[in-house]
Amino acid sequence: MALSLAISSSDPFVTTFEALRARRRAALIPYLTAGFPDRATSLAALRAADRWGDILEVGVPFSDPLADGPTIQRSSHAALLQGMTLAGTLGLIRDAALARPVVLFTYLNPVLSYGLPQLLRDASAAGVSGLLLTDLPIGADAAIERAVATSPLALVPLVAPTTPDARLAAIGSSARGFLYLVARLGVTGTRPTLASDLALQVARVRRASNRPVAVGFGISEPAQAQEVATLADGVVVGSALVESLERDGVEGLEARLAALHAATERPA
Repeated sequence: MALSLAISSSDPFVTTFEALRARRRAALIPYLTAGFPDRATSLAALRAADRWGDILEVGVPFSDPLADGPTIQRSSHAALLQGMTLAGTLGLIRDAALARPVVLFTYLNPVLSYGLPQLLRDASAAGVSGLLLTDLPIGADAAIERAVATSPLALVPLVAPTTPDARLAAIGSSARGFLYLVARLGVTGTRPTLASDLALQVARVRRASNRPVAVGFGISEPAQAQEVATLADGVVVGSALVESLERDGVEGLEARLAALHAATERPA
């Protein structure tokens, strides 16, 4: 489905989605936890994701990751034990020198502890293009939203199957970057099947906004990614990649990324 993107083509997310649409591909959006299983391996993993992904989500380890399932909780705990912090995450992103747009995936508490104005400056300098605050619903804090809106970063909103139509329209009208549709309720983690009403949910979000729509939560296998790629503009894969990195190292992660990348090709 064609998009009408009404902001500057210099926006890295707009540029990415437009280029992929012309190539009949959905964006592969890998998520990795910063500092897991250690800094050196995490750096190599981010560079592998940069080779195969189109937009990268980098998770900031947090001690109480309520939205995350056991895999990402485990990776976050391990990274914290290694000493990874929000500042360390920004340093990791900077050192990785990533070519793809980066979304910083975090909870509000680390941001407030760091200081939002300083974070926005430091994140932009490190190469971050977007900010996703997992536990801050859009509209809950106008001051934070204004601060991000006047920064170089896009505040990426989460929308859910339960988001009311009026609220969805309000979120969609003000969104920058793209919208992240949570494919199913609950925490992150791999699932054997996609939600049965996913096509209807993507269509509902599209009616509310002309922003690109990425779908995440529960996508793990290439067949699932292929199905989502026919419906949405982006496919987010997190827990499955963290599991691959944990079990098979960077080589195993890269093999899974390659398979998922191939699955985002749309049929002619």
